[in-house]
Amino acid sequence: RASTSRAREPTAHKSYGEPMKFSKSLALVFGLLLVAGAAVPAVHAQDATDADEPAFIGHKDKTFNSGAEVSEFQAEVSRLMDIIINSLYSNKDIFLRELISNGSDSLDKIRFLSLTDESVLGTGYDANLDIRIKVDKENGVLSIRDRGVGMTKAELKENLGTIAKSGTSAFLEQMQKGGDMNLIGQFGVGFYSVYLVADFVEVRSKHNSEDKQWIWQSKADGAFAISEDEGEPLGRGVEINIYLKEEAQEYLEEDKLKELVGKYSEFINFPIYLWNSEEVEEEVPLSDEELAEQASKAEEEEEDVEETDEDESADDEDDEVEDEDEEELPTTKKVKKTVWDWKNVNDNKAIWLRSSTEVEDDEYSKFYKALSKDDKEPLSYTHFKAEGDVEFKSILFIPEKPPQDLFDNYYNKAAALKLYVRRVFISDEFDELLPKYLSFIKGIVDSDTLPLNVSRETLQQHTSLKVIKKKLVRKALDMIRKLAEEGQDDDDEEAADADADDSADEETRYDKFWKTYGKAIKLGIIEDASNRTRLAKLMRFYTSKSPTKLVSLEQYVERMKPGQKSIYYLAGESREALEKSPFLEKLLQKDLEVIYFTDPIDEYTMQNLTEFDDFKFSNASKDDLKFGDDTEAAKARLKKIKEEFKDFTKWWKEILPSEEVEAVKISNRLVTTPCSVVTSKYGWSANMER
Repeated sequence: RASTSRAREPTAHKSYGEPMKFSKSLALVFGLLLVAGAAVPAVHAQDATDADEPAFIGHKDKTFNSGAEVSEFQAEVSRLMDIIINSLYSNKDIFLRELISNGSDSLDKIRFLSLTDESVLGTGYDANLDIRIKVDKENGVLSIRDRGVGMTKAELKENLGTIAKSGTSAFLEQMQKGGDMNLIGQFGVGFYSVYLVADFVEVRSKHNSEDKQWIWQSKADGAFAISEDEGEPLGRGVEINIYLKEEAQEYLEEDKLKELVGKYSEFINFPIYLWNSEEVEEEVPLSDEELAEQASKAEEEEEDVEETDEDESADDEDDEVEDEDEEELPTTKKVKKTVWDWKNVNDNKAIWLRSSTEVEDDEYSKFYKALSKDDKEPLSYTHFKAEGDVEFKSILFIPEKPPQDLFDNYYNKAAALKLYVRRVFISDEFDELLPKYLSFIKGIVDSDTLPLNVSRETLQQHTSLKVIKKKLVRKALDMIRKLAEEGQDDDDEEAADADADDSADEETRYDKFWKTYGKAIKLGIIEDASNRTRLAKLMRFYTSKSPTKLVSLEQYVERMKPGQKSIYYLAGESREALEKSPFLEKLLQKDLEVIYFTDPIDEYTMQNLTEFDDFKFSNASKDDLKFGDDTEAAKARLKKIKEEFKDFTKWWKEILPSEEVEAVKISNRLVTTPCSVVTSKYGWSANMER
């Protein structure tokens, strides 16, 4: 058979040529019929279940505009985007918060510029300062539009592509340490959170300084493109078109967007409009056919009534008139129709303009989160209105966690307060509102006294700012003091309990504050002489009698021994090292309480804080240490011993290097240690030199 098959192979191929073509055609037709047969019921099934939900349209194949100028992302920006794109972060909602916040900042800038040049706002529709959100369900696109200052071509490239902001590196470091992506806005790189939900992003922008409108495009693959935008003219501002991922289609739902605006952007100071649909009832005239049908039906009913009432007595004339009135037929009907329009979804009054008695705690919390882009509750807050020569309203917050660079960039860091003048945002970088040591406090200040139509430089020199600063500092310190006073009575009761030290108490809110911001208060004692006493009352520390529970200076003074004239302290590397120090021997023997300072800044602070409640501070490592309870007999005995050992101390001083040792003395401050090295009264301690 094999040989026969080979011999016939050419003939077989030729003879099967036509049948093969026919079979292919038949298979194709049959396949199309199968596809058509399967498709028809599938379409009907979809129509029956989710006709309103269009099939997902992918955007991964979307390309840049032809002729666009393509550039590579700066290396750190690429790393940042990689982290975001590949993130398993579940709370993708934050992208909307960040984009609305950026739009609000842009609107703030154009409104500020308009104070000195009204023409920058334009006229008509362009003069409206608002944010508008619109969805295109058919194409899977979410658009966010603001009429802010906009960006030039160079700014699009600089702000969104090639030059990494200082916050980019800081954010990357935090993410590598397992940081929370929810804090992305605090690092100034919130725009990139859009890639949590987007396959492709377009940023259309028009700036007043340029005639052309530009479009920035990227799908986060390491490159972006900028080209002239030939789409609908913006007039001024920015429109961000987000081509949503398949798993992010929920952001095309109006209810979801309303919920997010309410949650994250309720207190944005510009109206936010959502392109919204709603069903309304409308009265429309009946058609001729409907009128004819109605008349015919009425005649039939009338005939039935007449047959029924034939044997009944006729009604009086008035009744007949009433019947005639009742028989008038309607000429209109009510129908439901879907109407699309812009709906304001954040119409709340600015929270700081309301009385503090009208605002609930959860409203302050929401406002703080919107203001600070933090996901934690504030540690404390104060809401007040200042009256007098200078009037202003303010809300101040203490964050639970400090800014990343609070002490790294201490002297160059501006106060984290937003300054408004008559509801117009002016700046969030005013150094004159709070001193450096309170730069961790966030909040807003809205003044009715400051002038609007001046430059920021002129405003910074305005005399009213000094008054505002003074009042803000007082209110901020009062807020911290009230936080410190919480649970103070409980602390006193526990201190009276002999076992208080053994029962480690639950950490108070002020304990958290002190561990986070204690260094800032100490810097305040160094820098702010006018508030030094107030700040001293806020200090907390461990002592020889309270090694596990923080104590205030007021508590220390309350339990001082009778006749004690000084507040004793000792500075060192750790509490454990201090507890073993020979400097404490006599103090502990006399049952005198000693404050433990373990922060490097502590001794610098104590150089500026020399007394508290008329009690002088005394450093246990200095040679002028006095116990205040020596009798005349004890003094005479010490004087006699010093005289006996005079030759010995003189000899010892002579053999030691004079440039390092100032004196050798007999002392009554040691108990079991034979010798210790102390510092002269005005010299640096060994710990300070270290």
